[in-house]
Amino acid sequence: MSGVSTAAYVARRAAQKERVRILYRRALKDTLNWAVHRHLFYQDASDLREKFDANKHVEDIDTIDRMIAEGEATHNKWRHPDPYIVPWAPGGSKFTRNPTPPAGIEIVYDYGREDND
Repeated sequence: MSGVSTAAYVARRAAQKERVRILYRRALKDTLNWAVHRHLFYQDASDLREKFDANKHVEDIDTIDRMIAEGEATHNKWRHPDPYIVPWAPGGSKFTRNPTPPAGIEIVYDYGREDND
């Protein structure tokens, strides 16, 4: 291999590894949305990990790209329709419930202490 093709190969493999990592994390978080109880989640997460580990020794770049595309399509097909959102995160029920005070308003935290001058 020449230097250019080696660099291109390494860059493509790095991009594939990143896509697989992102796909695994998204699938794992979505598995938590589908699991009603934690003990069910642990079994589903173990099964998901086995699916990823079964193909970790594949070396052909085109096969890896095809498998990633199939995995992303499967994940998009089976995503939870109403995923759990942390309440204070964007999209959560408490997001911006208590907005920051406008500029010019000073909050004093003296909690009843008085100045005895």
